[in-house]
Amino acid sequence: MSQLASEVTLYERIGGEAAVRAAVDRFYERILADPELKGFFATVSMPRLKAHQLAFLSQVLGGPRQYSGASMRDAHSRLAIEQRHFDGVAVHLVETLRELNLPEEIITAIAAALTPLSAQIVNTPAQHTVA
Repeated sequence: MSQLASEVTLYERIGGEAAVRAAVDRFYERILADPELKGFFATVSMPRLKAHQLAFLSQVLGGPRQYSGASMRDAHSRLAIEQRHFDGVAVHLVETLRELNLPEEIITAIAAALTPLSAQIVNTPAQHTVA
């Protein structure tokens, strides 16, 4: 057996599609309960978004689904996303994965795979308020 054939993907290690689907559902429950983030999703078709997210995470984790939606830059271009918004979403993802009892090494690997997307998604400088 070749080394490649014996490698287990992150997708398989976390439990495959059922686990990714559970993570996506819980992740969006958290996002929609967050007053800083829920407004970004007010006019979004959540079933469609969840399907895209399921495919995206499957692809990132080495699973069989392939994301075929818009690029990250195009998908988020109409939204005023600051770094704090991206960071908030990342925190919700990490906390969702912890709630699902994934090993920290897998959570770290998933976060590391998604962190570089900040450069494509964040498109608005931070708003500074004067006290």
